[in-house]
Amino acid sequence: MGKKRSDFASQVLTIVRRIPYGRVATYGDVAAAARRPLAHRAVGNIMRTCHDTSVPCHRVIAAEGKLGGYAGDLQRKRSLLMGEGLAVSAGKVRNFAEVRWKAKKN
Repeated sequence: MGKKRSDFASQVLTIVRRIPYGRVATYGDVAAAARRPLAHRAVGNIMRTCHDTSVPCHRVIAAEGKLGGYAGDLQRKRSLLMGEGLAVSAGKVRNFAEVRWKAKKN
């Protein structure tokens, strides 16, 4: 039997599923939308261990547009973001301010 997700983890995954195609949000943005603005590292841990293909974890990035992690495969994250039309160079999403998605708080 699988491990039960915490309410916070379920909330985070729901928020991440709402990030539109071709947009990104930071770990901090997701944490703030879940009403836990200091929980950006917890969001990162949830993303790192999420294996649900319905959750676009690649759309969650680090502060200032940096790619952050992706279960150790930054090339895959970069490719997925570029496949959605985002420009990525030097480990950062270009035009970050224009493609950043700010969720409404749950």
